[in-house]
Amino acid sequence: MGEEFNASQPIYQQIIARICRQIIRKEIKPGEKLPSVREMAMQSGVNPNTIQRVYSEMERMNIVEARRGQGSFVTENTEELERLRMQLKMEYIEEFVKNMTEMGFSYTEIVEGIEESLQANGNPNGQE
Repeated sequence: MGEEFNASQPIYQQIIARICRQIIRKEIKPGEKLPSVREMAMQSGVNPNTIQRVYSEMERMNIVEARRGQGSFVTENTEELERLRMQLKMEYIEEFVKNMTEMGFSYTEIVEGIEESLQANGNPNGQE
């Protein structure tokens, strides 16, 4: 089974990013138990040590809480989850802007392109 990984970034970081996106999209809910290390390793097609590193790093980031004898759970701390959400937003925006400016697009062209995209997707003027 397993998933495809990008060779330019460590696998554990890619798995962390995937889990964080799932948490932000609420595919994994606050307080929800994550799969065991072995189960997640099998699902991802990686060594259990890699998943242990993922869970340890996410615990250090205050996104996951390890409960002795029970497993790893997504934090229920809404402030931490909002911080994660804002951090991911800025990372995606910065990467997008970097790519657009490297291709020679001006500030105005980038903003117009975003506005056109939002309108085309039924989200005029940034309304939710």
